[in-house]
Amino acid sequence: MFQFPQINNQYLYTANYSKDEESLCKLEIKCIFSLILEGKHFISPTYIDPSRSPFIKKCISIMYRGNTLKDIINQILSDELLCDKYKVTYINLQEEELGFHQRRNIEREIGLNILGEYELDDPKINFGITKLKETWIFGELESNNSQWLSHNKKPFSYSNALKVNVSRAVVNIAVGTNTNYKVIDPCCGIGTVLIEALSMGIHIIGYEINPSIGYNAIRNLNYFGYENIITIGDMTTIEDTFDIAIIDLPYGIFTQITAQEQLAIILSGRRIAKKLILITFEDMETEIKASGFKIQDRCTISKGNFIRHISICI
Repeated sequence: MFQFPQINNQYLYTANYSKDEESLCKLEIKCIFSLILEGKHFISPTYIDPSRSPFIKKCISIMYRGNTLKDIINQILSDELLCDKYKVTYINLQEEELGFHQRRNIEREIGLNILGEYELDDPKINFGITKLKETWIFGELESNNSQWLSHNKKPFSYSNALKVNVSRAVVNIAVGTNTNYKVIDPCCGIGTVLIEALSMGIHIIGYEINPSIGYNAIRNLNYFGYENIITIGDMTTIEDTFDIAIIDLPYGIFTQITAQEQLAIILSGRRIAKKLILITFEDMETEIKASGFKIQDRCTISKGNFIRHISICI
């Protein structure tokens, strides 16, 4: 978390995404920040650790704005900004990309006006400087640590499981800024969604009807230091209720399941949860509405030759 005062709780975020996952990224940003992402950066009064998102790369806690770089330097001098072992990094934005030498010169010019010891290799504080259209922005910088990528190395995995970054985004779409929701993944498979939710401190449990898959999911949880939160059993037997259910619907290509069984899973989701995040291999709007849900929002992602539909159902 940031240590220096800022302007009106304003944060500049940078994001990155592939074309296949653009729709997913935009829905995640919409659910967390309540805004429509245009391009690959945005300003918001809402703070989240950038490491929560697979798409957010950096966050600047805005301390100063100015029309020129000199304006920023004057504010630094006026406040006698003091920091030991700091580093300054110029952040390239989509519309304002500068070359290596230009960036280094700007970083040096800013750094020379901050009181304290400059530290390139192991700084205690990182500052970011950038230009957004005609406005220069300076503040503390926080980067995505990408530690969640280690979850790709779980002992057990299946080709049809959601990718780690997709699972992480789906969890963020489910909970938004409220990590206190009570969440269930009643068809948890190998546990990818569970691991991402647990790594963000979200209260979640899982059900898995297939014992061999379920026990491998438990081994995955244990591998990353998490206690078992998985019940081997049929979700139709669940009696408890939850704020949110996340269901990656089993599909006939990979699992022997009928359309009636798929509908039964959605109906069970309606029974146990106020809100459902449903991932499907086809548009199932008719089935979703038949179960008593309405679709609040949706997006699609590509995986090989398949398109997955992600629907927020309430």
